[in-house]
Amino acid sequence: MVATARQGRFAGAIRLLGGWGPVSRTEYYNVLVLRADDPRAVLGELTRMGEDAPDLLAPLARLVPADRTFDFRNREEFEARAPDAVLGWVERLKGRSFHVRMHRRGFRKRMSSQEEEQLLDAVLLRALEEVGAPGRVTFEDPDYVLAVETVGGRAGLSLWTREERARHPLLGLD
Repeated sequence: MVATARQGRFAGAIRLLGGWGPVSRTEYYNVLVLRADDPRAVLGELTRMGEDAPDLLAPLARLVPADRTFDFRNREEFEARAPDAVLGWVERLKGRSFHVRMHRRGFRKRMSSQEEEQLLDAVLLRALEEVGAPGRVTFEDPDYVLAVETVGGRAGLSLWTREERARHPLLGLD
């Protein structure tokens, strides 16, 4: 899971997340990584806890679980590995609207989040055409958002329905 702490709330974010597994600092400002056995369950528990005690979640700006991960050393390696990671979601995206949203930390001036989003959108659109169930990219209330979170040379990806995005405001995907 990739977490972003609010300004001045870094220590509180570490304390809050530490109950679910090891929390690691990163070299990026206010960015933490949490290793949890079931990242989606952690998000669900925190969402429920926040409904009862909204101030409890105040240290967190964003929290995004990763269902699939891979390491990369450069843009070329990212572009070689990311398509395989997203193609596993073709079945769920058949005939649906979606877009890819990347939050990139690192590789400044060597990778463009927007270009990588467009690349992965195109990979998925081609795959959907090939299986005879075209999808479409939209930013207006899509059925799905595919989140790509990178922290240095590690990428985490997850796919979120409209309902899941509404239920979990900590995702902050757009």
